[in-house]
Amino acid sequence: MTRPASPAFTHPAFFYDDDADYLDTLVPFVVEGVEAGEPVAVAVPARRLELLREALGGHAEAVWARDMAVAGGNPGRILATVLGHFADRHPGRRVRIVGEPVWPGRDATEYPACARHEALINLAFADRAATILCPYDAAALDPHVLAEARATHPEVWAGGARGASDRYAPHDVLVNHNHPLPHVPHATVHAIATAAEIRPLRGVITLLATDLGLPGDRVPDLELVLSELVANSLTHGGGRCTLAVWREGHRLVCSVSDTGSFTDPLAGTRPLTVGQPSGRGLWLVHSIADLVRVHTGDAGTTIRAYFRLP
Repeated sequence: MTRPASPAFTHPAFFYDDDADYLDTLVPFVVEGVEAGEPVAVAVPARRLELLREALGGHAEAVWARDMAVAGGNPGRILATVLGHFADRHPGRRVRIVGEPVWPGRDATEYPACARHEALINLAFADRAATILCPYDAAALDPHVLAEARATHPEVWAGGARGASDRYAPHDVLVNHNHPLPHVPHATVHAIATAAEIRPLRGVITLLATDLGLPGDRVPDLELVLSELVANSLTHGGGRCTLAVWREGHRLVCSVSDTGSFTDPLAGTRPLTVGQPSGRGLWLVHSIADLVRVHTGDAGTTIRAYFRLP
């Protein structure tokens, strides 16, 4: 049985049809928060952000604004660097946030991470005083995306009506997007059994990545992600892991698999805290990579970090 979100926390999905519909709902939502003295944040793609700024006039100065296409390009870091970061800046106060993590142009590789993020918001903010309103372009997004938005949000705003979602089931969405990631036959694969193997292997992988099109300025990022994923896997994944690297369209993929599993779905996605004993490595991977996909289960765990190629 799915536990309803805490009354202190509200998480509506807002289905809009066009720019006018977008502004008619979001401008009053933001202004109401500002005038009530609530800290207000808006994280939406750049074009929508400019529309809102212009429509808000002087109220825009009171809003913490971010281009979600940049800040949330990897959905796995939105909780840590946008939503959680903003809420943590205002302890003890109710916050009001507009967050649009799904927009037309997100591809099939990115979308499962977006849906997972939307489901995890309910867990991460369950006991916090916050309203996080998530707009969805109902005219352009695929119907299955809108259907899953109803499952990840306990409340839906659409067509001028507001009410509880009759399909709210965020756990089901997490399960649906936790299928084993497909095997890639053309990947370059290495089996790793000790931490001593990481350093020499890093050079081999970075040469391969450069040949596959990774720009030189991203090589240090790849090396760090590679080291963190392998070290994390050797420590928590049974003492052995498999590293695979390949090009997938306009992305380079670095994948690490092992026989371990973890039960905390928020691992690596929370804001870091002082003295945090674990989760820093996966947090770092999320903060550096352009996209992270995770599968974990009884048979093992696979974490894939993606880097955009020119």
